[in-house]
Amino acid sequence: MRAPQARTEAGPVSDDAPGGPPPTPSAVPTSPLEPWPDTVRWQSISTDLIWVELLRLVAGVAVVSTVLGVGWALTDSWPFGVALAAVLLFAVWRAVTIVRAVRAWGYAEREDDLLVRHGLLVRRLSIVPYSRMQFVDVSAGPLERAFNLATVQLHTAAAASDARVPGLRPAEASRLRDRLTALGEDRAEGL
Repeated sequence: MRAPQARTEAGPVSDDAPGGPPPTPSAVPTSPLEPWPDTVRWQSISTDLIWVELLRLVAGVAVVSTVLGVGWALTDSWPFGVALAAVLLFAVWRAVTIVRAVRAWGYAEREDDLLVRHGLLVRRLSIVPYSRMQFVDVSAGPLERAFNLATVQLHTAAAASDARVPGLRPAEASRLRDRLTALGEDRAEGL
């Protein structure tokens, strides 16, 4: 006699399904991007990253604006003026989104994994199990070093699952790198 096969279609999950009591209201996630609102302590990154990103934006806009301004002055063609105005409007919009985007970054260390969240329009939550990490990289470019910041990059076997935490003070970046490396080695030994 054959055992009944499990249903493989995706469908809504009922709270009254067998297998245990329904979750308590405080344990119910408010959204898929906040799966553990009461049990995870999110840490924010340094707001000095706003200045780093704004300086990068200013440098890029200055180069493009100079080229468009020279083109407009030499040719007296109105499309250069329109393009220059569009670049300047884009720069103002991007400056506002940079401030909000940096404040949206957060990370949380749990017993078995690291959570990283970021994004404004498209919110993203990455969960990186310590046992899947291959190595942890700390980097700081010239602007980050000028503002005393560093970025921790986590590398896993799947390139698409790599996560990064920018805007950390060097001491926190070193502490996080060392902790993640130690936890990754401990979890890998258990496999």
